[in-house]
Amino acid sequence: MSSNLLRGAVLALAAAPIAAQACATCGCSLSSDAAMGYSATAGWRVNLEYDFINQDQLRTRYGPIPPSQVAAINAAGGSQEVEHGTINRYFTAGVTYIPNPNWTIAAQIPYINRSHSTYGNATPDQLTPDNISGAHSIGLGDIKLIGSYQGILATHNLGVQLGVKLPTGRYGGQNVETGAQVGRAPVYFSSGPNAAANQTLDTSLNPGIGSYDLIVGAYYYRPVSQNFDAFVNGQVQVTVAHALDQVNADFRPGDTENLSFGLRYERNPRWVPQLQVNVTHKSPDEGALADNTDTAGTVVYLSPGITTRIWNQLHAYTFVQRPVFSRLDGYQVFPHWTGSVGLSYAF
Repeated sequence: MSSNLLRGAVLALAAAPIAAQACATCGCSLSSDAAMGYSATAGWRVNLEYDFINQDQLRTRYGPIPPSQVAAINAAGGSQEVEHGTINRYFTAGVTYIPNPNWTIAAQIPYINRSHSTYGNATPDQLTPDNISGAHSIGLGDIKLIGSYQGILATHNLGVQLGVKLPTGRYGGQNVETGAQVGRAPVYFSSGPNAAANQTLDTSLNPGIGSYDLIVGAYYYRPVSQNFDAFVNGQVQVTVAHALDQVNADFRPGDTENLSFGLRYERNPRWVPQLQVNVTHKSPDEGALADNTDTAGTVVYLSPGITTRIWNQLHAYTFVQRPVFSRLDGYQVFPHWTGSVGLSYAF
């Protein structure tokens, strides 16, 4: 595998866009780094990626569940949100600088376009269109800055990563006791009963989540035959400080762990098919503004795709992710599939 192709992979993963936290994982577990390949060649790289994630299926534990069964909890005196669906569109710009073969510095800037709808705490007889509340969350997301060191081996195919996620996107909600707005320009519902009640969107579904996160990762890749290259990479993202820390208005996002591994078929450098397996685990969100019971879980995706050399150092990739296993806490809307396309130019 060429060194130029193989290096772009680490950079994109290091700054993968942030998925909607109302789902244990919503498809952004794809390793864009491995999609483009890792490289130790000095220079610059610019990446553009688009991810489409349609959470249109209500699920619990290992499989789907009808909304009426969730709504029955409310009819029995419980309190459980019955989500209708969430459509996520992420546009992510990445800039990477490689000063020498040992070091890489990358920044990823996501732009979020998300539509969310919910029945709220409906009972079975209230699962009607007039009881659906909708919100449109759009704007700059939370930026990631990642440094990578791949000077551990002379071959530069083993690297470690350290970075931060910054609270650059709008975030917040309402104090659960007083109703006062907290955070920075949180999104409000724009239609349905929640809009009539002047309610804010779930804190986890705003473009940003108001936290400083520490990111630690590692990656390794190597040829395994004349035409195949294998890779494995992992990342852990942990919140170290959160702006929403007031009584009755606090929110701390759950920590996440991502593991990806797979094979690239390198016989023809212009067309490189690839198969990834992406595993994500997320801990529950915490705080008065968190949906504590419906935000944790483990998901495994099978992700086939292809990388194409368009012209010289301009490459494109396309991937589809299909969930093959899920163990979700609570009741979460979940995608049947997700799609990602990207462009990368090195100079």
